[in-house]
Amino acid sequence: MIRRANCGSAFRSSETVFDLDQRRGELSKLEERSADPGLWQNPEAAQQLLSDIARRKQEIEPWDELARRAEDTQVLAELAAEEKDAGVAREAEQTLEQLRGRLRDMETAVLLGGEYDRSNAIIAINAGAGGTESCDWVDMLARMYFRWAHNHGSTAELIDRTPGDSAGSRSITATIEGPYAYGYLKAERGVHRLVRISPFDAAHRRHTSFASVDVIPEVEREEDVEVSPDDLRVDTYRATGAGGQHVNKTDSAVRITHLPTGIVVQSQNQRSQHQNRAAAMKVLKARLLERKIQEQERKLAEMRGEPAEIAWGNQIRSYVLQPYVMVKDHRTGYQTGNAEAVLDGDIDDFIRAYLEQRAGAS
Repeated sequence: MIRRANCGSAFRSSETVFDLDQRRGELSKLEERSADPGLWQNPEAAQQLLSDIARRKQEIEPWDELARRAEDTQVLAELAAEEKDAGVAREAEQTLEQLRGRLRDMETAVLLGGEYDRSNAIIAINAGAGGTESCDWVDMLARMYFRWAHNHGSTAELIDRTPGDSAGSRSITATIEGPYAYGYLKAERGVHRLVRISPFDAAHRRHTSFASVDVIPEVEREEDVEVSPDDLRVDTYRATGAGGQHVNKTDSAVRITHLPTGIVVQSQNQRSQHQNRAAAMKVLKARLLERKIQEQERKLAEMRGEPAEIAWGNQIRSYVLQPYVMVKDHRTGYQTGNAEAVLDGDIDDFIRAYLEQRAGAS
């Protein structure tokens, strides 16, 4: 039997992180402003107001839909209790469990209030100490994030890959395009450690491998980052690895150097030089935006008298496959014994724990 209170409490828990009445009040005020005939004499202001209204509606509507589904499930549960129908009761229980999962996802999204959290993400994975083992670990991590993107209805596209000497990849750069991709995946920035029996070691010894993961937001507004063509050096070269005869027989790969900062980016996975240049410029702008954000944070920390955070490059998570099986995040303490699921892209609980910790510290 499913009680009415179960469904209601599943939704009411969201009120601790999301004030629907406040958001509705803000939407009402925006809609009142849109009714002012004088507003439309300023097209730019009118367009901004319409954009604000649409964004506020996008925030509210999923919660209203969740509430409607919770109420429907309550009715279904009451019907099952009255009719003593076990089949309907199971259906209501399954629906409620789905609603709880949806609620957890929505509560996590509420924690993403950063300026660029809504943006697509550019993820770069680089092999560390460990030789061939670490190159293989890069491929495993890339697969994990690609699976995560697929599970969330996002798309992952490879921009650049440098193959390892005998297996795996020395580095992989890719874009993850989807709602809040950067907001979620920023939790993955840092060093990831793998412990396992090496498939490349004939003696079947245990090896430890490291790979660094960097996540930066994709630039969506041109005004955020201005790049002068005079500040760029563009080199073309022949792509290596898989990609078809067109890719491998022409100088389609592109390397761009930003002279003022020394930042170097490259792309060789697209079919044409034009496409590779566009992809490389996307990464360059993201790198420059990251540099801008870090400088702003450094200045704010100095103004507040806060010590600089020494976190970049620190080991954030360990994936142990031998002699026991466990994945543990060293920042939050969250851990699980289901390493296979994690490596298949089930990292939401790690992301949620990180975001909640950050929200509690702010």
